[in-house]
Amino acid sequence: MRPKLTDVAAKAGVSATTVSRVINNYGYLSKATKEKVFQAMKELNYQPNSLARSLHGKKTQLIGVIFPSITNPFFAELVEQIENKLFNRGFKIILCNSADNKEKERDYLRMLIANQVDGIIAGAHNLGIEEYNKVGLPIISFDRSLSDKIPIVSSDNLKGTFLATQELYQAGSRHIYFLGNPHQIGNPTDLRLQGYQKAINELKLTAHIHSVDFNESPNLKSLSIKKLLIQHHADGIVCTDDLTAILVLQAARQLKIKVPAELKVIGFDGTAFMQEYHPELSTIVQPIHDVAALLVNLLLKRIEHPEQPLEQMQYILPIKLLRSQSTFSLAE
Repeated sequence: MRPKLTDVAAKAGVSATTVSRVINNYGYLSKATKEKVFQAMKELNYQPNSLARSLHGKKTQLIGVIFPSITNPFFAELVEQIENKLFNRGFKIILCNSADNKEKERDYLRMLIANQVDGIIAGAHNLGIEEYNKVGLPIISFDRSLSDKIPIVSSDNLKGTFLATQELYQAGSRHIYFLGNPHQIGNPTDLRLQGYQKAINELKLTAHIHSVDFNESPNLKSLSIKKLLIQHHADGIVCTDDLTAILVLQAARQLKIKVPAELKVIGFDGTAFMQEYHPELSTIVQPIHDVAALLVNLLLKRIEHPEQPLEQMQYILPIKLLRSQSTFSLAE
């Protein structure tokens, strides 16, 4: 049976009020009294109720983290980095997997508010969730425009696909396709299409945009990619994420298309997982460690100093190009 505060009081030989004061660090108490209470808590394996502490004006030391899917290596690594950095600062996380479900994300927001979290880091893909304007908590966004009042941290999406397109051109590609979401909806990731278009215009090439839905299953993506490779003469492909790029390489292998001799492919994200298990993939590397650090630092600053005005609303971190065998052969 879960021990109660009164059990701790009885074990320590003090009143329940004294135990509550020790837990909440409220008022003067002798060192001996504190030690007795903490020893009783340890022996009974008593865990203070963080919500009850928040009702006494204390922080819960809980942060809500909302992302679309941790099965994606990029989000998995980013969430891991965020959790580690928050843990080192004395915070725990409540992880919410919103997928592509707007109502699910709304429910998670309500749950986080009910649990009195101290703040939220959000990188979900759902749009038009008005609750973000009404939460009343410090929120920092990753790569998503959630509200005019919420700061955004992102990598340099524009420069990333600009460099990726230039990389394919320098490798000899002249029919360069863009695989990703062609819809411009006001998020920083929209800049990936704009970066591709900017490079195509400067190189005086024809733009080729092939729509691929981020949330589509790998099987459906593969069918769409194979159709593209069979029906069109693509000799270079810029993908807006590494998982799609891997599907392109698999489709090319199945269709007996030689990479990089006949088709050159470049991805976007550059996670440690991809670099370790698919070292053949050229990609644009996002600085996941720095992104996580900035998200956490900004959020904790907002929590500690909510009255301070926001210094800026957009933070853009540099990317880098990782060249490998999907764009240049080993002989080059």
